[in-house]
Amino acid sequence: MTKEPIRILVAGGGYVGLYTALRLQSRLSGELRRGAVEIVVVSPEPYMTYQPFLPEAAAGSISPRHVVVPLRRILPRCRFLGGELVSADPASRTVHIRTLAAEQTDAAPEPVRYDHLVLAVGSVSRTLPVPGLAEHGIGFKTVEEAIGLRNHVLEQLDIAASTRDPQVRDAALTFVFVGGGYAGVEAVAELEDMARYASRYYPNVSADEQKWILVEATNRILPEVGLRMGEYAVRELRGRNMDVRLSTRLDAYEDGVAVLSDGTRHPTRTLVWTAGVKPNPVLAACGVPLDERGRMRCTPQLRVAGVDRVWAAGDAAAVPDLSVDDPAPDGTPALCAPNAQHAVRQARLLGDNIARVLRGHQPVSYRHRYAGSVASLGLHKGVARVYGRRLKGYPAWFMHRTYHLSRVPTLNRKARVLAEWTLAGLFKREIVSLGSMEHPRAEFEAAAGSDRTPGGP
Repeated sequence: MTKEPIRILVAGGGYVGLYTALRLQSRLSGELRRGAVEIVVVSPEPYMTYQPFLPEAAAGSISPRHVVVPLRRILPRCRFLGGELVSADPASRTVHIRTLAAEQTDAAPEPVRYDHLVLAVGSVSRTLPVPGLAEHGIGFKTVEEAIGLRNHVLEQLDIAASTRDPQVRDAALTFVFVGGGYAGVEAVAELEDMARYASRYYPNVSADEQKWILVEATNRILPEVGLRMGEYAVRELRGRNMDVRLSTRLDAYEDGVAVLSDGTRHPTRTLVWTAGVKPNPVLAACGVPLDERGRMRCTPQLRVAGVDRVWAAGDAAAVPDLSVDDPAPDGTPALCAPNAQHAVRQARLLGDNIARVLRGHQPVSYRHRYAGSVASLGLHKGVARVYGRRLKGYPAWFMHRTYHLSRVPTLNRKARVLAEWTLAGLFKREIVSLGSMEHPRAEFEAAAGSDRTPGGP
């Protein structure tokens, strides 16, 4: 009888899922050739989105297809299964996957056995019960949302240019972003840059008419780059006539009006929500221990605490930060921040540790010195704190691009992104809105509806 291969199932195709599978594919190349090991990657999307490039994709500096990495191409020695994790049973070493085909037929989730499970399901947008948010808010976590937001902003300029009604113009030219982290600050900065440039092609719409409002519940933005650089970022944005409101919350979005906690009301057609993320709720059905924030409790070796043969890393994993010697005031150990820098490094070590265990060795602990943070504030503008050194303006922007170009997977993607940046420096920005991409059948449906006649087919 032929012995079944050891199956390593990676649930998720984001940072952790992709980099773990890449590492396993490299470290276990011999076992994969002999058929002793099988790596299965489960993801609802056949690509990984490199999220730091979403603001530039929204601004038109990078094509959407170059922001994503195709999993099938980059993982040729892994088996890709298009579907979504529904639940896991560590006792029987089984997961249940709702495949894309099952969604079409309402079939039951498919059971898949595993020998080692990597829970890399990541995070989802963290929303609050704000009236009107679910119905009218725009997220900024996927490439589809980024391109949809770009088209939406350009459409607002078209609306403003086509009317003299002051109320319609004011609502169209007011853009409210909620959340002062990386996503919110970089998105509002890049899109304001794009809209300011685009307004030169609208004779009756000036850049000064546009109102860009950034709402942050705490008293600072970009906490990762430090207090001084965060204050510089606020001054830079306000110097571009952007309204940065600190210690302010969104209370409601009613009848096209954003109501803020400081009592102000802003008629707007654009409400972008970037106020943080939370662990994927599917973890509650996976039989793993969770902390008060819904993250998996993990050991420094990236095992899920108390669960055999289950591993985790990234946003959804509470991994002890061994580089911090002092625990919190309540005695709990410090945890790694949920950011891409930790996720990528943890994923590589996770792959190494699984390979070590399969070969009879002990896994090693994750320890990483935080290198720093970089953030873009639009074209040729940025802030950074790298190994204690502070940078701002053009040097920080250049550092931001250089760092992320080095981190995006595959030489193919690096070359394409670099080529696009080079061409963008030689030619003018594209300012075309392709809003119909979000509803590609709208024109055909309208035409088909107009052809229907009473008594016809």
